Amino acid sequence: MQLQLLPTSHTFFTRFSLSPFIHRNPNMTSGSNSLMWFRKGLRIHDNPALEYAAKNSNHVYPVFVIDPHYMKPDPNSFSPGSNLAGLNRIRFLLESLVDLDSGLKKLGSRLLVLHGEPSDVVIRCLKEWDIKRLCFEYDTEPYYQALDTKVKNYALENGIEVFSPVTHTLFNPVEVIEKNGGKPPLSYQSFLKLAGEPHWSISSPPSTIPPIGDLGNCEVSEVPTVEQLGYQDFQEEDPDPPLFKGGESEALRRLQESTNNKEWVAKFEKPKGDPSAFIRPSTTMLSPYLKFGCLSTRYFYQRVKEVQQEVKNHTSPPVSLIGQLLWRDFFYTVGFGTPNFDRMRGNTICKQIPWNDDDELLAAWRDARTGFPWIDAIMVQLRKWGWIHHLARHSVACFLTRGDLFVHWEKGRDVFERLLIDSDWAINNGNWLWLSCSSFFYQYNRIYSPISFGKKYDPTGAYIRHFLPVLKDMPKEYIYEPWKAPLSVQTKAKCIIGKDYPKPVICHDDAIKECKRRLAAAYELNKKTNGVVSDEDMKKLRRKLVEDQGQGNDSRRLKQKLI
Repeated sequence: MQLQLLPTSHTFFTRFSLSPFIHRNPNMTSGSNSLMWFRKGLRIHDNPALEYAAKNSNHVYPVFVIDPHYMKPDPNSFSPGSNLAGLNRIRFLLESLVDLDSGLKKLGSRLLVLHGEPSDVVIRCLKEWDIKRLCFEYDTEPYYQALDTKVKNYALENGIEVFSPVTHTLFNPVEVIEKNGGKPPLSYQSFLKLAGEPHWSISSPPSTIPPIGDLGNCEVSEVPTVEQLGYQDFQEEDPDPPLFKGGESEALRRLQESTNNKEWVAKFEKPKGDPSAFIRPSTTMLSPYLKFGCLSTRYFYQRVKEVQQEVKNHTSPPVSLIGQLLWRDFFYTVGFGTPNFDRMRGNTICKQIPWNDDDELLAAWRDARTGFPWIDAIMVQLRKWGWIHHLARHSVACFLTRGDLFVHWEKGRDVFERLLIDSDWAINNGNWLWLSCSSFFYQYNRIYSPISFGKKYDPTGAYIRHFLPVLKDMPKEYIYEPWKAPLSVQTKAKCIIGKDYPKPVICHDDAIKECKRRLAAAYELNKKTNGVVSDEDMKKLRRKLVEDQGQGNDSRRLKQKLI
C-alpha cells in the first residue's frame, strides 16, 4: 500500500488508497503484543480496531495519551480550560475515559493513561512493550494526520503491523474523493450520489481482552481528575446542572431513550426545532458522544434505519436524522480533501472577504455584551453548558459575520472550537464557512435577525430571562429590544440599559445594509479574479470600501459602556 504525502502551507494532507490503512507483517507470530491507541472512538461497541487488537494476542495494552496540546491549563484564556478546549469539554472527555476504563475492566483489562506528546509517547511504548501490532481508529483531522504519519512510519520501519480502520464516519472520505476524480464533492447532493449506501457490518465487541503485560519503565496512571490536571484554581460561574455526562454508557442510554420514541425519530425534520427550548432541548443531544466516538456513528445509523423500517412514513435526507449523519460525513469528506479548509487564505473553496479585524466587537460577542438579548443569552448558554441548539449557532454565527459585526469567521470558529463540547474540526469549520457565506451557501441577503428570529419561537422571552437574569423583569414588549423601553420601565425592571445591561454595539438596520454592501463588493472581486484574490487585490478592495463608506451613511457603532 502506497502512502503519499502532499504538503500544504499548514500541515500535511495525507491521502491513502481506497481501504483503511492496514499493514500486515507476514512474519508476525500468533500471541504477540498489541497496542490499542484510543483517541476518539472511546467505546467498546462497534470498535473494529479494539476487536482486531484482541485477536490472537498474548497481551493487549489499551492506551490513551493526555495531550498537553489540548489539555494543559491556560490561565490567559477567556474562560476556564486549555488554550484549545474549555473546561466543559475537558471534563466530558475525562468522564468518557473513566467510563471506558470501567468497560475495559469488565473485559479483564483497563485503560493505561500516559502524558506527553502523543506520537513520542506511543513510539516509546512500542519500543518498551515489544509491540508487534498497533491498532487505532483512522482520523481525518490534520493534527492527527501528522501524528499518525510519524507513528506509522516508525511502525513500518520496525516491522510492526498497523491496523487503522475508518470507523468514525459512515463512509471512507478517500473513497468518495477518488470516485469524484480526486476532488471532494462540494454539494450535499453530489456527495450522496457518490457515496451511495454504506457497506459495512457492525463490529462485535470482544467478550474478553487479553491481559496487560509488563509495563517496563513507562509511567502509567489512572484517569486524572480535572483538579489533577491543574484546574483546581478555576471557579465556576453560577453553573447550571451539567447537561452532559461523558461516556459510552451514557451515550447508549441516551440513544435508547431517543429511539424508544419511534414516531419522533421517524418524523424528525431539521431545520425545524426550537432553539429557545432549554428545559427539554428539541434534538437527540447525542452530538458530543458522536464527536468523541462514545457512540458509534454506524450503530446510530443502524438503529435509526431499524426505526424507519417499522414506521413507514418517515422523513428523508437532508432533513431526517439519517440526513444529519450524512451531513456530518459530507463535511468530513470536504474537510479532508480541501487543503487549508480551516482558514480563508489558501482555501480554494472559500470566498476571499475583507472581514473586520475588531477585537472589541469580537469580545463583546464572545462575552455576551452585544446589547442584543437573544444573541447574548445564546452566548451565555454556550459558555455555561458547552452546547447550544443548531439554530442558535446559526443566529450568533450570522450576527458575528455577515449579518451585523462583519468579524472574520475564523475568530468565531475559534470561540466555538473552544467552548462547544461537541466541537468537531470538520463540522465546525464547515458550518462557519457556510454561515458566513464564504462557501457552500451564498445567499447573503438572508439574515438571521437578532430580534425577530428568537421572538418567533419564544415571544415572552423565557429563554432570555433564564440565561440573562438581569433582564428577568423586563416586560415582554421590550425583552428583545430593551434599549427601546422608557426609563420608567427600565427602572421598574431594575435594569438600566447602559448601566446594568449594555447598549447595542451596533445599529442593526444600518449594519445589515453595510454588511450586504461589503459582501456584494467582495463577491464581485472573487468573480472577476476567478477566486484567485491576491493580497494587493484585498488591500484595494478595503480602500475602496472605506472611500465609499465615507461618501455614504455608514452604520455607526453605538458606544457601549462595558459592565
